[in-house]
Amino acid sequence: MHADDQHVTATPGSELPALKFDNAFVRALPGDPERKSLEPRSVSGAVYSLVQPQAMPAPKLLAWSPELARRIGFTQKQVQSEAFAQVFSGNLQLDGMQPFATNYGGHQFGHWAGQLGDGRAISLGELIDADGCRLELQLKGAGRTPYSRGADGRAVLRSSIREFLCSEAMHHLGIPTTRALSLVATGESVLRDMFYDGHPAPEPGAIVCRTAPSFIRFGHFELPASRGDTRLLEQLVEFTIERDFSELPGSGAARRAEWFSEVCARTARMVAEWMRVGFVHGVMNTDNMSILGLTIDYGPYGWIDDFDPDWTPNTTDAQGRRYRFGHQPRVAYWNLTRLAGALVSVMDNDQALHAGLQRYLDVYAACDRRIVAAKLGLSECADEDIERMQDLHQIMRDAQMDMSITYQALSEIDPSHPSVEPLQPAFYDTSLAQRHGDALRTWLSGYVGRLLRDPLDAQARRTRMHAANPRFVLRNYLAQQSIDRATQGDYAGISELLDVMRRPYDEQPGREAFAARRPEWARHRAGSSMLSCSS
Repeated sequence: MHADDQHVTATPGSELPALKFDNAFVRALPGDPERKSLEPRSVSGAVYSLVQPQAMPAPKLLAWSPELARRIGFTQKQVQSEAFAQVFSGNLQLDGMQPFATNYGGHQFGHWAGQLGDGRAISLGELIDADGCRLELQLKGAGRTPYSRGADGRAVLRSSIREFLCSEAMHHLGIPTTRALSLVATGESVLRDMFYDGHPAPEPGAIVCRTAPSFIRFGHFELPASRGDTRLLEQLVEFTIERDFSELPGSGAARRAEWFSEVCARTARMVAEWMRVGFVHGVMNTDNMSILGLTIDYGPYGWIDDFDPDWTPNTTDAQGRRYRFGHQPRVAYWNLTRLAGALVSVMDNDQALHAGLQRYLDVYAACDRRIVAAKLGLSECADEDIERMQDLHQIMRDAQMDMSITYQALSEIDPSHPSVEPLQPAFYDTSLAQRHGDALRTWLSGYVGRLLRDPLDAQARRTRMHAANPRFVLRNYLAQQSIDRATQGDYAGISELLDVMRRPYDEQPGREAFAARRPEWARHRAGSSMLSCSS
């Protein structure tokens, strides 16, 4: 297939506002000279290929982010117009859009995978919003690119719903993330083998428009480094610093050192926030790590229900559990060492890289202490509180206590009349509640004693805990319920769930069911517990 065979793009006219684009990535960096072929191939000396999204037969808007739409400049009427669905399915383009797919490599499950690239993601361009901020608009599932590796470049409805919901849920939790503007059904069927068992089946197709100031990943730097292309690597480093880290002082090697240190610090803060809310990414390959420290690529993710540091939502990772919940801080550090290795040739010496890696450890430790204090409702985290949290986690694990509900219940403990009663809803198994009741009461006694020594009053403590411990998280079974409804043609569940996740820390009368324990039927059901990497 050739790029010229794609659907011819056009400007949709006055139904949508004129947007300002500054496509610096394409303008400043070397691109693929091949403009015709979309066949899988090795692309050298270039960080992107110009491509066109493939035409979709019947685009239909299913959901959108009202906050993000307003930021870009769309009214509700414009979002609900036919032109919007056409643009954000890739069928039409606004003036200034210049679609491209980027070229990167990566370590997958600890092994170098070589060239990967945007196999089903096509960036429409870099938007400049009314505040002068940059937002790259990227369609996921818009068709083949030279990096599709023989796949079709499409995405299915179930995975697109999950990415759309999670991007926005993470934003409202206050966690650095890419965001999702829209979810559009394409009107076509996509063949997928959901369980990798040799039984592919047609599924409805969909496209998410996701946004970020940049989609540059660790793997963008790893690929030219692996090929010995120091000139391209240096170009990309300088471009990234100038466009995305312009606030950093200095120049040359000193500024590059500051940049790597900042990347390490941002990564530490992001992963610490994952651990705070019980989020498990599921596929922390280096090609899924944002250079901006954003959560990116929502595939087989999940939230901890019953507390288990060894849990992974990814069926592909079920045996090795490399990307399990409790291992995420170490994996992030390992990924940063891969990035550091890629940057050796453009640094004056290794000292700056070692310093950056140490900053990751220091920032993560500081974040962890801050989070321990906030989650337990303390004014500050003493050394004894680290051990206190570890002891609580052991009880939660042994007793299979729900993570989110446990911390919500702790905020209701009355130090003058301590009781384990508020914690009862957190147990999935009443027999385990009885078996570990004494250990929990002992822990609670020590915790209450610590609260009585802390200067925070009861109201300040509850306020602090409620701001750190979400009441509503995007549990896998909740997402699956909205997927089940959508598969039957009822798309209202997507917006309903999104609306709940827009206020994760608030009490929401009438919506208590969204904060409940995972039901027993969802413990092992596909989509409600573990998921595959299948799109």
